[in-house]
Amino acid sequence: MVKFHSTLSEQSVHFRYFGLLTVEQRTAHGRLARICFNDYEREIAIVAVRRCLESNEEEIIAVARLIKVHGANEAEFALVVCDECQGQGLGTHLLKLLLGIGRQEGIDVIFGHILPENYGMQRVCKNLDFTVSYDRFEEVMKAQITL
Repeated sequence: MVKFHSTLSEQSVHFRYFGLLTVEQRTAHGRLARICFNDYEREIAIVAVRRCLESNEEEIIAVARLIKVHGANEAEFALVVCDECQGQGLGTHLLKLLLGIGRQEGIDVIFGHILPENYGMQRVCKNLDFTVSYDRFEEVMKAQITL
């Protein structure tokens, strides 16, 4: 996970975290322990890996999460794909998997917050039949789908 975070561009970090967290902040031990050992009653993570040709080792290329909202039958999605693999359909595939998990879990609504300038993620959501609209209060785009 540390190696994956070190490959992300400032733009990818900004789009995912709505700010510029340093690699050290994103890979702090306490944070990694929390995100790598999920409470599956509350949060589910999917990690996409590939085998590196040079080292023959597996490397993480994307992480997708579905986080249940306490007290509601809703869940928020979060997704980040390494820069090298963006624009190739991996984000769409992972979001489809999250939608399937949401259905299996009986979730009624899945939503995500997207920065207005993140046109790629907005396009992915629209292609998967999310409603995407501007939230003036939060100053973000909100993608939402009813399952």
